[in-house]
Formats: sequence, C-alpha cells, structure tokens
Amino acid sequence: MSRPKPGRVTESINAPHGELCVDLFVREDGSTGFQEYRRDVEDASGWFPVGFWSDRVFRTEAEALSAASDVIGWLPDVLKAEAARRKD
Repeated sequence: MSRPKPGRVTESINAPHGELCVDLFVREDGSTGFQEYRRDVEDASGWFPVGFWSDRVFRTEAEALSAASDVIGWLPDVLKAEAARRKD
C-alpha cells in the first residue's frame, strides 16, 4: 500500500515563538492531513518534520485539525487564543 503524500497546504498555524508550526493540507484525492514542523533560528536550513503525522488521512480539514489538537501539545492553546481574538 502506498503512503499518502502531503499535498497543497491550506492553513499554517504557528506556535507563539515561531519555532514550531502545523500545516493542514489537502491531497490530490481530496483527503486531508496535517504535519508539525520545527525550525532552529540559528539554522538557515529551513523547517523539519516533527512527529511524522502526515500519513494520517482525514475526510475534512476540521477532522485533521481536531486530531492535530489531540497530539500536538501547544496547538490547543494557540487555537483558543485565535478564537478569543476573533470574538473581540
């Protein structure tokens, strides 16, 4: 069985200090997924995958975001802060 490949990024959510982010993406087959990345400010090499979540397959972006919130410790706080900002 072939592994699903990450596709077009639909949303990127950054951790408060910018060293981590989560990308939500949609694949060519219409399924969605997510991947966490990190970067070291001192290293200009770019972003590196963390956790290797991109193989997980979801029907909707909402399902992918919910699953990401379950396994990525910093993400729920960032989502709550964003929701509170939108209310103001």
